[in-house]
Amino acid sequence: MTIKNESFSGVLTQTFASFRQGQEKVSQNLEVESVGKVKTISNGVAWLEGLDSVEMEELVRFPGDTFGIVLNIEDADVGVVMLGESSGLKAGDKVHRTGRVADVPVGNRLLGRVINPLGVPLDDKGTLIFSSFMPIEKEAPTIMERLAVKVPLQTGLKVIDALVPIGRGQRQLILGDQQTGKTSIAIDAIINQKDTGVICIYCAIGQQGSSLAKTIADLSANGAMEYTIVVAAEGSEAPGLRYIAPYAATTIGEYFMEQGMDVLLVYDDLTNHADTYREISLLLRRPPGREAFPGDIFYLHSRLLERCARLSTAKGGGSLTALPIIQTEAQNISAYIPTNLISITDGQIYLSPQLFEKGILPAVDVGKSVSRIGGKAQIKAYRDVVGDLKLAYSQFEELEMFSRFGTRMDEKTRQKLEHGWRIRECLKQPQYNPLSVQKQISVLLALSNNLFADLPLSLIPEAESKVVDLADKMPQELQQQILSGEVLANETIESILQLLRSAISKMEVEDGADTGGSRKKD
Repeated sequence: MTIKNESFSGVLTQTFASFRQGQEKVSQNLEVESVGKVKTISNGVAWLEGLDSVEMEELVRFPGDTFGIVLNIEDADVGVVMLGESSGLKAGDKVHRTGRVADVPVGNRLLGRVINPLGVPLDDKGTLIFSSFMPIEKEAPTIMERLAVKVPLQTGLKVIDALVPIGRGQRQLILGDQQTGKTSIAIDAIINQKDTGVICIYCAIGQQGSSLAKTIADLSANGAMEYTIVVAAEGSEAPGLRYIAPYAATTIGEYFMEQGMDVLLVYDDLTNHADTYREISLLLRRPPGREAFPGDIFYLHSRLLERCARLSTAKGGGSLTALPIIQTEAQNISAYIPTNLISITDGQIYLSPQLFEKGILPAVDVGKSVSRIGGKAQIKAYRDVVGDLKLAYSQFEELEMFSRFGTRMDEKTRQKLEHGWRIRECLKQPQYNPLSVQKQISVLLALSNNLFADLPLSLIPEAESKVVDLADKMPQELQQQILSGEVLANETIESILQLLRSAISKMEVEDGADTGGSRKKD
């Protein structure tokens, strides 16, 4: 009996030892997964239940690898905005947490590509190659991490670079009625960044596919896609994609800015973005306010545009310049969204439909346009040659209005009108034809010194063309002095004027006048 017990005890000991050895070899990696289910889904918004631990702005995964972003957390339900096609989803489908917020791929290999806000390629250039992912929402740089705006960003447009200058790190609003050339100004600014080292990002929000295709074709035709990234969320896309589009584009811009590079970012346009957010907020049952917009509509754009800045040297010295575009209704710039963005940005460029109809393009209304900080960054040569050009042009517009009544004018008033007509003619510029700083300074110098005063308006475009051609042949030392950023010496100005006088004096003066536009409508 003792022998049997000892034998049985040995068997048990060996069995337990084998069990322990096997237990040590087996790794038990248990994971807790939070799973909920769809309660209701319609119009791109889903209400979920069972995700008690989900966080705000977290991504959740639906069947078919469709994602959504959490924007509402209530006691029993979670409101999610879909970031893709949701027609195949139904109540009862399981939803999984991802544990991460919405992010976008970033990297130098994104240049020349067209992607959606999630980083999915929309062109035919193959798989997207990127360096890493970055969250689309990020805190703006602090005051101590910023530098003052002191470096100009040239758009190539005389009326903007001379009268409404933009600096790198500035936020300059472009607003106007429909079909007044807002996008054209932004595209011209992108084209002018060629060979300057500035990275450009064009963010299309809620546009038609045909309009987007034309813009991409124009950028490609002018060689701008080499240094440009297009982030597109068309009007036919899910509201969630249109909502996150500008944030995703800003994150891509911040990636380059943090590497010490200068970036130009165009939002086209934030009116569609505000409308999309209103649609989403109403579907999420948020209380409506003025014009049915939610109460945080101001914060929607302020937290976006505050991320644009010029960083300090310790942070790399990069910059992110923003050109947000919004559309006005019947020239009402005091509407809700326009006034919000005017107060957020550092200035605005207003496009007048009346000027557009007259063919005065770009149709910038100088009186309603302003740059609050760009003047500090403007090349000093502009200040030397522009002088009181903006004031003279504003006075001309007032005088022109009274002159239509047929009132008799004295000689001084008539001279102001003649000079104003020549200012207007010189500020016209064809689309996709940006001018270098030397060419702009030459034209403005001739204008401010009344070298065009004896020419009829019909010959102003020809005279301007001769001045522009002469700028390319200008001695190298004169060009360097213009670009140096220093105040032009009197001797330098006189040397340039002598060259301009010789070119204009050779022109044959003809009678007649022509106030028609030279810029193609779009």
